[in-house]
Amino acid sequence: MAKIKKGDLVQVISGAKPERGGDRGKQGKVLEILTEQNRVIVEGVNYVTKHNRVGQTQRGTKTGGIETFEAPIHISNVALVDPSTKKPTRVGHRVEEQTKDGVKRTVRVRFAKKSGKDL
Repeated sequence: MAKIKKGDLVQVISGAKPERGGDRGKQGKVLEILTEQNRVIVEGVNYVTKHNRVGQTQRGTKTGGIETFEAPIHISNVALVDPSTKKPTRVGHRVEEQTKDGVKRTVRVRFAKKSGKDL
């Protein structure tokens, strides 16, 4: 089971400091997870510019120019943020029994290890 999922709030824990133009310490929401490459795309982090060749569509509108978008970063360089303390934390799983509509089930629940609170 993955420790980081789409939509989680994460913080960048490695890289250059912000005063040197880096993204360390920035927090953002996970937009996409690339499981094959072990990478995540985080909102507002690791912006890159791409120059696309100018062209024309069938209707005559111009395409291309300079685009900025978020590039993927390695999943080991981000940590999940504990919603109560707003600080990066480690994640664990525990098995709990939940009752829904009169039916008992065993469910794996993620929790923040340092503070010990549910996510």
